[in-house]
Order: sequence, then structure tokens, then C-alpha cells
Amino acid sequence: MVGPIPAMLRGLIDDAALFPPGNAALEAAVPAHRGYRQSWYEAMVGPLLVPQSRLAELEPGRGELHIGVVVDGDLEQVAADVAALPPQVDVLHFESRHALDHLVKFAPAWGRPVYAELPFGDDALDAVRATGFTPKFRTGGIAAEFFPAPETLAAAIAGCRLRGLQFKLTAGLHNAVRHRDPVTGFDHHGFLNVLVAAADASDGAITDDIAATLASTDAEDLADRARRVLDRPRALWTGFGSCSIDEPLTDLTGLGLLHRGGNV
Repeated sequence: MVGPIPAMLRGLIDDAALFPPGNAALEAAVPAHRGYRQSWYEAMVGPLLVPQSRLAELEPGRGELHIGVVVDGDLEQVAADVAALPPQVDVLHFESRHALDHLVKFAPAWGRPVYAELPFGDDALDAVRATGFTPKFRTGGIAAEFFPAPETLAAAIAGCRLRGLQFKLTAGLHNAVRHRDPVTGFDHHGFLNVLVAAADASDGAITDDIAATLASTDAEDLADRARRVLDRPRALWTGFGSCSIDEPLTDLTGLGLLHRGGNV
């Protein structure tokens, strides 16, 4: 059902429940994901992300199960691992941290979109442009260095627009608005910041303005700006993986950008 979910939020969040810091058990993650598929916010949730190394453990249950495969093993083995999946499992895409020169040897044969995790910088964007893969950037982790500065992420977003590329993000984006975690002291990017910044970038915003939006902690202003673009599909940002679906949902409803009866 897609009724209450505006275009800008559709397919925004891939279900990364199996990954840190959630680390859900596979036998719990699958039924939970099926629950999302039956919810009023179903259209906001992308596939369940499953590591290649755990595909053999996957018990999908009845009915079709859409997944994204995170390639954490041998590239040579991916096709065989996918071929061994039950017929009701539909692989929508692949994600990989393998070096591009290795990935290009095998990934084209997989027959699905590939998100290649890259370091930040123009050289990486130039390299991925010729492959047909979509860049994926890490925006969080277990140490402060995994959280890029707003200027760094802004340059990547602007660089993707310049090269005609989309991008995906992963890690650290459970909450809508940029904030400092009181336990770790890490400054987390907000997914609403990215949503607005990417929309502005697609309209030609300069890197400094994109960075300013990413750095903002003004939830009311960001929500107001988001409302202006909610009915537009995302042009640059494909979305992000999150081990929590409930936290982003709670923030969006709390900001008045989403509710069960329809968007405001």
C-alpha cells in the first residue's frame, strides 16, 4: 500500500536489522520484515539486507521475500550462493566493499543493480562512473572517523550530481535531524538533512549550501523545507540502510511529515 507515503519517502529505508548495532537474529528479522510489508508504512521500507555469508541460513517462509545481498565473501561464489536460494526469495540488488577492479569482473553477471561502497573523494567517483555501479558511502560506525564532516558528505553529493550518479548511504542515520549522541559524543548525520540537501543538490545548490543543510540542527526548518519536496521522487539519493525502522518512523511522524491517515 502506498497511500499515506509521499513520493520522497518511498523506498527510503532498507531493512538492515541483521547488521550492527541491531544485530537481530535471522529467525527474528525475517518475520519482523514481513510485518513491515503488511504495515501502513510498507511503501517506505526497502528490501531486507542479508549478508552473502548468511544466505544459506535464510528461511524465507511463505510468500515472496525481497532482499538485498551484502557481499561479504568471495565474489566468485556470489552467483552460486544466490542460485541456491529458495524460489520465493527475490534478490533486488547487491552491495559490496570489494575493490572496483575486482567487482567489475563478476558483478555484471549478477543481473541486478550494484552499490559499490567507496571512500570519499573525486578519484573514487571518477572510477565508479564508468562501471555502472551506484556509489555507496558510509556515514557512521564504531569510531568518530567513520562519521564524515558535513563538508565531506556535501562534496560527495555535489560530485554525484556533477557526474550524473545517484548515491546510497549506510550507518548512523537512525534519526531525522543531525545530533550528538550523548553516550559516544559522535555527531550523527540526520536522514532528513540528507533528504533536503539531496533535493537541493538536484536543483543545482552549491556545495557550501549543501554542507550548511547537512550541518543544521533546526528540526522545524528542515521539516518545513522537506514538506516542499515531499511529493517529488528522490532524484539523487536512493536511500539508506538502517537496523531500525521504528526510529526513523517515529521521527517522521513526530515532525508531522508522516502519519497513518496521509502526509501533511
